Amino acid sequence: MFDSVLLDVDGTLVDSNYQHALAWYRAFRAHGHVLPVWAIHRKIGMGGDQLVPSLIGQEADHERGDAIRSAWQQRFETMIEEIAPVPGAADVLQRLAQSPARVCLASSGKSEHLQHYLDLLEARELLDAWTTSEDVEKSKPEPDILAVARDRIGGRRPVVVGDSTWDFEAAGRLGLEGWALRTGGFSTEELRGAGASEVYDDLYSLGQDLLPLLGAR
Repeated sequence: MFDSVLLDVDGTLVDSNYQHALAWYRAFRAHGHVLPVWAIHRKIGMGGDQLVPSLIGQEADHERGDAIRSAWQQRFETMIEEIAPVPGAADVLQRLAQSPARVCLASSGKSEHLQHYLDLLEARELLDAWTTSEDVEKSKPEPDILAVARDRIGGRRPVVVGDSTWDFEAAGRLGLEGWALRTGGFSTEELRGAGASEVYDDLYSLGQDLLPLLGAR
């Protein structure tokens, strides 16, 4: 039984991973780094503090990282209106809100982006709490954001729901169980290899199995 759910947002509740990858591609290219989009996609789920040095190294990050991150934000925001909820997101959030468990969006995204998604998902009244990049210094795969989310809702037996390998590396560092979705473009083998105990193709199926396991707050 779980008493709380820590939900990732990008790729899990909103279909945004490929917009992120394209925005990063354009930002890197604007600063002299032409990278394969598939290689960038492998890093989606990390925050920009981790993603940039993982792709171009610490020295280049020190020299140009802040400019690249700024360029990414500008380019991503031109695409944010294209982003739609992952099929089943609204239904699962409604059902989670009616369950005995507490629910927190464990996002290390920009605050303004999360606010947009809360409105898109009509989720403000359905959640017990949420997090943003302002809450931590280091993003996934560091476990900081999950620790903040867990503590914010007083979770003693939380389950992490996400779509990227970085979600489950972070969960594993805290000893938390993780349930994965393939909606972010990562394979079953990658997700299980990162520590996910269950993998689903869609939110409907995940919700069907998870909801009966949610116990008292």
